[in-house]
Amino acid sequence: MWPLTYTRCLTVVALFLLPVLASAQEEGISRKKQEKLQVKKEKEDKKAQERAEKEGRKRHYNIQDKATRKRIKRNTKRADRNGTNAHRDPWPRRWFTR
Repeated sequence: MWPLTYTRCLTVVALFLLPVLASAQEEGISRKKQEKLQVKKEKEDKKAQERAEKEGRKRHYNIQDKATRKRIKRNTKRADRNGTNAHRDPWPRRWFTR
């Protein structure tokens, strides 16, 4: 058996690893393509979540009885009219209604 020196061992290991490294680079996808796929996936996930939320809201609305649906509609209109801030009725309406 011949003595293996450090350079010979390194050469043998490099020869074994060379085809593995070359094939990994050829089969993989580029970083740009990965980023595009990631952006596309995030966009699809966001759309799916919005769709599920909309369906859930619609289902919840359909479960309610007629009076509750009317109240929801009235309050939603009032909230939309006043914007994103918390809406409060004017003080006469708060004092003189049930």
